[in-house]
Amino acid sequence: MSEIRDSRLQKANSLVKKGFASYAENFNVSHTTKFLVQKFDYLENGQEEKFNVSIAGRVMAKRVMGKIAFFTISDQEGLIQLYLDQRIINCNLDKQKLLSFEDIKEIVDIGDWIGVRGTIKKTNKGELSIKVEKWEMLTKSLQPLPDKWHGLTDIEKRYRQRYLDLIVNPHSKSVFKTRAKCISFIRKWLDSRNFLEIETPILQSEAGGAEARPFITHHNTLDIPLYLRIATELHLKRMVVGGFEKVYELGRIFRNEGISTKHNPEFTSVEIYQAFSNYIDMMDLTEELIKDIVSDSCGSLVINYQNKEIDFSKPWSRISMKDIVKKYTGIDFDSFSGDFQEAKQAVKSINVEISSKINTIGRLLNEVFEQKVE
Repeated sequence: MSEIRDSRLQKANSLVKKGFASYAENFNVSHTTKFLVQKFDYLENGQEEKFNVSIAGRVMAKRVMGKIAFFTISDQEGLIQLYLDQRIINCNLDKQKLLSFEDIKEIVDIGDWIGVRGTIKKTNKGELSIKVEKWEMLTKSLQPLPDKWHGLTDIEKRYRQRYLDLIVNPHSKSVFKTRAKCISFIRKWLDSRNFLEIETPILQSEAGGAEARPFITHHNTLDIPLYLRIATELHLKRMVVGGFEKVYELGRIFRNEGISTKHNPEFTSVEIYQAFSNYIDMMDLTEELIKDIVSDSCGSLVINYQNKEIDFSKPWSRISMKDIVKKYTGIDFDSFSGDFQEAKQAVKSINVEISSKINTIGRLLNEVFEQKVE
């Protein structure tokens, strides 16, 4: 790996010796790959369009065939091919200080960011391309990318070095975009219904509103411990007490507990409070909100998730925790008449793990729900 880095560093230094920057300050981008692919979809094979473009992207593939080369670059929106002709790129070298075809062939590696200017061309094989007239090095990458053909299969590396995952896995980038779109939509949706977003304290003298172990820090000036919030509930309820009728907060929550790919100690939540409403009203609001999020982000209320079709348009089932536990486990919590020990024995019989903290029937019911139903 160090040999690759040294080789790429030498290429970066060779650019500097030629009087060019290996790390540019700026580049004027006129269009995105997605725009160009959609706009010029009508072109026939071999057809060209004198439409001037300047575009920047990371080099994802390169093929050099003598005096012609084909690169594939990636920007935030997708991929596009570059058509590089030695004759075209080198024609203005004497008049202007430009990088040559030989430079791009020898100095540019997969992973580098380059900027190009040129026109539109659809190759004889039907690949929409930018017919490059000039190019610039924007950022010289000193490390190689993971093998794009096999993807980034190391799960640990995907989570710890998310930028690599985003480079080689288009689906991961799509997930980030969809998530951002959903968060933005939630805010717009609630704001349009006269909810007011309140920023509540993240550092608190006492973490409350949920049962979770908090992260603890220290305020030096006041010489007191402070806790990262585990919920926004208590402060939002105080806003309702203070006279606000419809409030919410969409923000980060911190819980100093287990960690896995499905459980993160730092996560985003939204809590919504509305005066003069009961839980039925809030169920109606939740169902409507999620349906609208799905429709906006997916374009339909019927989606495919892990090869299973889910239809969000149907009325949602509404069932009490006791009834759904009875449905899936056969245990009827109404039959225990408040007898905790009897309920505990029944729960043990279906192999539910019970910690010493479970000391009421309500907690017992919740544990059965989480382990056997949820």
